[in-house]
Amino acid sequence: MAREIAEQPAALARTLESLRPQRPTLKQLAADRRVVLFVARGSSDNAAIYGRYLLEVHAGRASGLAAPSVATHYHADLDLSEALVVSVSQSGETEEIVETQAWAAARGARTVAVTNDGTSSLAGAADVALVTQAGAEKAVPATKSYTAQLAAMAVLAGALASRPDALDADLDRVPAEAERLISARAGVDEAAERLASTAEALVSGRGIAFGTALEAALKLEETCLRPVRGLSYADLRHGPIAVVDADHVALLVSAADGPMVGGMTELAHDLRRRGAAATVGIGGDTSFAGAVDVAVPGPSLPELVAPLALIVPAQLIVESLARRLGLNPDAPRGLSKVTQTDPATP
Repeated sequence: MAREIAEQPAALARTLESLRPQRPTLKQLAADRRVVLFVARGSSDNAAIYGRYLLEVHAGRASGLAAPSVATHYHADLDLSEALVVSVSQSGETEEIVETQAWAAARGARTVAVTNDGTSSLAGAADVALVTQAGAEKAVPATKSYTAQLAAMAVLAGALASRPDALDADLDRVPAEAERLISARAGVDEAAERLASTAEALVSGRGIAFGTALEAALKLEETCLRPVRGLSYADLRHGPIAVVDADHVALLVSAADGPMVGGMTELAHDLRRRGAAATVGIGGDTSFAGAVDVAVPGPSLPELVAPLALIVPAQLIVESLARRLGLNPDAPRGLSKVTQTDPATP
């Protein structure tokens, strides 16, 4: 896992270079489509959440997350003739995602596959395949394949925006920012130590960075075997915040700018007042850093592209925490690289 985290700057650069030439094709494919629907599970679902926010905020395209069971179990007969369906799967072989893409195409959708394997079933059946360039990933927890998917989302959003190259200058800085965070590891070990102090944790973020918060929570669950809740700070305030006490460490994720920083900063103050064991903040601005117990620097990138590198400190924290807990971060208990939602019964 550590080695593959370190490979992310190069994987991000390769993926952006490889996928940008496909923007005209994507724009043409989506020209008469009114809505974009994402189909994914696990880490790919968290990448899709970023794609959904970015398409709506940056490209002005109504977007949402589809429920694969509507296709695979309910076999619903929907009219998708105005939809662009984006299926996201690292392996391209998760049966549920492959089946849902085929279902959508049969109901009039145009399809885009985001996968790390250009020879996969998902890529072969899609109208357009965005093949990420992460290279082979051996550790079960997705790291470089996840950030490469985020790069694909940024390319897709650019293709559907009025100015396809509007994010390019900031995207060009992403690999170097990821490399800086990996090399510095500022605050990573202290954050892991705080998280190791209690078995209870919650993770929160909102907006463009919400997918990052959910991915950090997933990594803590699958790699460190911790029961973790990943919540938007809006949902956290609608009840679950009541459980916060001295047994909880809160991991808060924020971009350095944008409309969510103030709310995340106030949340950090609130969690302190409620007696949380510790608050660990990734990213944010100086006010956010001052409001948490442990401040882990994030990338110096604007909010729209920050998630491509914002997850890196969380990955480093999780890898460090797993080792502190005597766990193997490369092979979490009971998991495999390609997950089937409904395994076949022997």
